[in-house]
Amino acid sequence: MRVRAARLIVASLIAATPSFAQTGAIPPVAEQIAAAVLPLPAEMRAGAMIMGYKTKDKLETLRPGTNGMICLALYVSRPDFHVACYHKGLEPFMARGRDIRATMGAKANVDSIRFKEIADGKLKMPKQGALYSLTGKKEQWDPKAGTATGIAPLAVVYMPFATTEETGLSSAPQKSGPWMMFPGTAKAHLMLMGAM
Repeated sequence: MRVRAARLIVASLIAATPSFAQTGAIPPVAEQIAAAVLPLPAEMRAGAMIMGYKTKDKLETLRPGTNGMICLALYVSRPDFHVACYHKGLEPFMARGRDIRATMGAKANVDSIRFKEIADGKLKMPKQGALYSLTGKKEQWDPKAGTATGIAPLAVVYMPFATTEETGLSSAPQKSGPWMMFPGTAKAHLMLMGAM
């Protein structure tokens, strides 16, 4: 009896949170756009470029942008709910990461490859650029309401090669307040934690 009840609960959860992996159906473009812009401040959402899926495994532009922000509806192809937005200056770095994973697989050392390409002058990094993201469970996303509940947002500002000495930022993780991750590297970024 307990096994049957557990199966019914699991089945109801799966039915309540359909995904591409479960249904084979790609969510409508309007849903992908609504999800992708969620990490951004409200005033930036309408002008963001949106990348998502019209066909399986092919990330492409769903809507052009006007404000220099790019948002990705990655929840479509992932087992979790993940959407991210970043400044267009970071696109070469982000696109190269996607390309490496697509051609070499999930176990590829993406950062080592990108860091070498940056050092060799093949891959350009901006002076700085913001990134906003939401990552949670699929069931935290409500496609009908266009909302994600109970997910803590993450915001970072990439500052390539910045150090703790030159910025005065700690490299020790903080529960509340800013700190620097990967200082001194091409991927150095300011982590913005907690409510402002």
